[in-house]
Amino acid sequence: MIDTQEAVMEAVPVRKDVAVEVRELRKEFVLRDRKKGRFGKRTRVALDGVTFSMERGETVAILGQNGSGKSTLVRLLSTLLLPDGGSARILGHDVVAEHRAVRRVVNRVSVEASFFKKMSASENLSYAARYYGMTSKQTREKIPAILGRVGFPHDRRDEPMENLSRGMQQKVALARALLTSPVVLLLDEPTTGLDPRSKLEVQDFIREIRTSHDSTILLCTHDLGEAEILAERVGILDRGRLLLLEPADEIKQRYGASTLEEAFFAATGREFEAELDEDDDREVMA
Repeated sequence: MIDTQEAVMEAVPVRKDVAVEVRELRKEFVLRDRKKGRFGKRTRVALDGVTFSMERGETVAILGQNGSGKSTLVRLLSTLLLPDGGSARILGHDVVAEHRAVRRVVNRVSVEASFFKKMSASENLSYAARYYGMTSKQTREKIPAILGRVGFPHDRRDEPMENLSRGMQQKVALARALLTSPVVLLLDEPTTGLDPRSKLEVQDFIREIRTSHDSTILLCTHDLGEAEILAERVGILDRGRLLLLEPADEIKQRYGASTLEEAFFAATGREFEAELDEDDDREVMA
């Protein structure tokens, strides 16, 4: 097997226009261990020396099973977690020392997005728009347009979020993130829970955002097809280590594989399917 760190570094050339720069990023969690009794605990390494960079306007997809560290990576880059080692910079801003500057240019979409459940989709988006300084006139024009682009039904826009399915809520999460035309967009399983038609609509919208706003997009996903059609480069994250980051065709060529799934198996020795283990930072001890 190839030296994984060498493969990653070969895929991260020095660039003049870097949007995301991650160096030796590390994160550990202390988890409950019921096998050791009531107060038992264990340490889990979620990210283990992850290194990569992204050009401005580039889309990179990170593939990995549950527990591989995808969500932890997104949370670290969006300043929701503090790293235990290494560094990360967004448009030159350190995610720890300059977290306020990072939050101004980053938007995150998670499969576990939170909302004001008693408020409607339109009300949640209006609240987010005011937070980012948008005027009432801008929101009246932009919110209906964005909800339409992500395939959200017109007749359910005034319905409380608690009455909506997970897939419907995910569309609102996407609309909220895209409302402000973010410079850097962090997508953590953005199409999970969506029907096939809605998934295609969202994928088309992601392409449109990248083209029209020159957004840099990090896409963490279980969907190999989605990764291949949306991203210029694809990374394989396994047990917290980034094994490689290359164009999909080069990954398949590297392993003599006809599909990304075959290449994933060759790189990790495991089938590409969801695991039942806890993902990333769930069950963290206080």
